[in-house]
Amino acid sequence: MKSLLTLMLLALMATGLRADLVEDSPKDCTNCAAWNVPQEPFKVYGNTWYVGTEGLAAVLVVTDAGLILIDGGLAQSAPLIDANIRQIGFDPLNIKYILNSHAHYDHAGGIAALQEFTGAQVLASEGSIAVLRSGELADTDPQFNFGVEANRFPPVADVELMGNEGAVTLGDTTLTAHYTPGHTPGGTTWTWQSCEHFTCLNIVYADSLSAVSAEGFLFSDPDSSPNNAQQILTSTSLIRELPCDILLAPHPVLIKMDEKLATHAANPEVNPFIDPGACAAYADYFEAWLARRLEEESAIDSKTRP
Repeated sequence: MKSLLTLMLLALMATGLRADLVEDSPKDCTNCAAWNVPQEPFKVYGNTWYVGTEGLAAVLVVTDAGLILIDGGLAQSAPLIDANIRQIGFDPLNIKYILNSHAHYDHAGGIAALQEFTGAQVLASEGSIAVLRSGELADTDPQFNFGVEANRFPPVADVELMGNEGAVTLGDTTLTAHYTPGHTPGGTTWTWQSCEHFTCLNIVYADSLSAVSAEGFLFSDPDSSPNNAQQILTSTSLIRELPCDILLAPHPVLIKMDEKLATHAANPEVNPFIDPGACAAYADYFEAWLARRLEEESAIDSKTRP
């Protein structure tokens, strides 16, 4: 028997996913309100559109056989993503696949509602699949010790495994998964080609690689296997070497999206998202972040060492 939520969603498909039909309560966190400010959707390049909020990316890839969505923001972001997709002239019910960068509440929170509404298949990495199914972080996640309630998000009913270097093809477009752990155990970077005016460019949706954790976690822990610091360095090296003409990221601030939109508004003939050096700069940024974090950990260790 279909759940009451499912029946309500089916009855309202013509009008879209309403905020009051999101099953779980809106996520409450320090940054949630700022992250969830509505953002006007826009074309990035070719078949690739930004449909997320001001602070949390969601990317729509349009193919001749349906739509692919990457990331779902917060639980309360789902209706905004749905509305943005409709605003640019596409039907969210044509979403065939939903992909994820990493399974934290600010990027995976809206996936459950979007999947139930659209019937899309969710694909996830080996390190993310159990987290998406349960809505609870693994104890190996650097942010696990923030607590179950702080980290929890709506569980996703149907998730299939996407292997490292695995590909999902829909119509004329293929997206490839690249495991990039470190920020989370299941971090995934997605790549594809997008074409416009007979010119095809390589797009990279690079996962976050920030060395952020709950208190007590050490990225330099010599007893952890795998070591998170080494994971980040391996992942940044991979991102640096990817064919990369356009870089997108789960948090738009990481690619200075506001500045790019302002540049485009001032000169519509220029697409500031096209930047072949962006992936290398992204990798440098997170390697520098990790270096600062390891220095902090080393200083703490030297103070507590007998």
